[in-house]
Amino acid sequence: MKSTSALALLAAGTAGLAARDLLQKQHSLKRNFPVVANLRYVLEKIGPELRQYIVTSNDQERPFSRDQRSWVYASSKMENNYVGFGTDNDIEQVEGYPIFKHRTFSDVSASTPTHHGEDTPLPCAKVLGAARGRRHAFRPQSVVNISSMSFGSLSGNAVHALNEGARLAGCMQLTGEGSLSPYHRQGGDLIFQIGTAYFGCRDEEGRFDLDMLKSVVESAPVKAIEIKLSQGAKPGLGGMLPAAKISPEIAETRGIKQGEDCASPSRHTEFDDIDSMLDFVERLADETGLPIGIKSAVGDLNFWEELADAMADGSRGVDYIAIDGGEGGTGAAPLVFSDAVALPFRLAFTRVYAIFARAGLTDRVVWVGSGKLGLPENALIAFAMGVDMVHVAREAMLAIGCIQAQKCHTDHCPTGVATQNQWLARGLDPTLKAQRVNNYIRTVRRDLLKVSEACGVWHPGLLTVDDVDLLLGNRKATPLGEVYGYDPGWGRLGDEDAAAIIDLMKGTAPSGEDEEIPTT
Repeated sequence: MKSTSALALLAAGTAGLAARDLLQKQHSLKRNFPVVANLRYVLEKIGPELRQYIVTSNDQERPFSRDQRSWVYASSKMENNYVGFGTDNDIEQVEGYPIFKHRTFSDVSASTPTHHGEDTPLPCAKVLGAARGRRHAFRPQSVVNISSMSFGSLSGNAVHALNEGARLAGCMQLTGEGSLSPYHRQGGDLIFQIGTAYFGCRDEEGRFDLDMLKSVVESAPVKAIEIKLSQGAKPGLGGMLPAAKISPEIAETRGIKQGEDCASPSRHTEFDDIDSMLDFVERLADETGLPIGIKSAVGDLNFWEELADAMADGSRGVDYIAIDGGEGGTGAAPLVFSDAVALPFRLAFTRVYAIFARAGLTDRVVWVGSGKLGLPENALIAFAMGVDMVHVAREAMLAIGCIQAQKCHTDHCPTGVATQNQWLARGLDPTLKAQRVNNYIRTVRRDLLKVSEACGVWHPGLLTVDDVDLLLGNRKATPLGEVYGYDPGWGRLGDEDAAAIIDLMKGTAPSGEDEEIPTT
């Protein structure tokens, strides 16, 4: 009897679905093939999941392959992230595959134990703000830091986990342009980001308010200020926060009204050229004493040439420059911006670095890279090119549970990372995930240190373009500097900075001599 009722119910449902398909006019496929055509839309909806778990190989998926995600997951959980049976990358055919050239003999050697080096400090090789004499100049204690992701884009639990993880790992977290929220106050050091809408440091009319900025940065462990000019996800484009997503908490944090759409302009209103921008930088530095940096994706190079010219006499300048590659992607953006606006990191960074190198200014700037640099291989290439620190975003999201569902722009992130849906966000335990952030950051630093030592140097900042070749399949290996047009000496630390970081690392970095010799 029950089976008969179930069949009748199924038949009625099928008939209703068929009637709806035949009468609707939006989908011709459903009108022509009622009921069965719905299978096509179901498969389309779950297509990313099918490809992610069934169809693609370990190295095919983008933006992060299964191998890359698995490495982050294992690292964050302190599981075995080693591999066996050799690489499954197609190094025989791929163009641009990097190879780091280890040294047979050196004063420093990489330690063998799996977790050796995770507790070794890996500070920046330069003192941030020292070149400009900032009152609160400091040496960042981690070369790997958490990049800008705003509360509002990420859930409160996600931001909480990232900041607490930053505290545990001894690194910094950028606030993102959404200002400094209560979730950023878990003890981790911060870099306060100023975006085009001046969230957190604006008056009721949306204009920049210096007194409010000073109040905000004094209320938390803010170590530096970053002016966001553009980002890799949507360079040259502003953003819109719909009224429906503006909670009382977001409104208070950003200094905006509820019930109204909130637009972030594509450009700043406090300055409109290099001269006024540098005046703004010096004004912020004088008032706060903090180092001031800029973050930008790279397109037209005139801006960078004019900036180098304006900084040449040493009277004004930025303390750090963060180059965001066009492959960066935590912000929701139109497809064409994500796919085709702004140079990818390696091209972007080397073009800007070359401009400052020709002007003799590279030692006066702390160079920061972002855009898939949370993977040790990519980060090491960046260090060889001249980067001093890397800021990681999506990899940190993976560490706290992101599964690359690519639902960030929908507010339906299934893991509670990139959503304001309270039901979804409650699934993310910030205390547990903070430890995973800590584990991930420490593992990245360990791998950076081990490869650097294998190449015979004490610190990744001492790597140069001479330490890396790029393969053309198995036919040719071209030095990294030759590929990107580096002159001799470019990408190297200045003598003073190099000597200082070597002295620091000699006292802390593990080496082969420190390893325990098995007695059995």
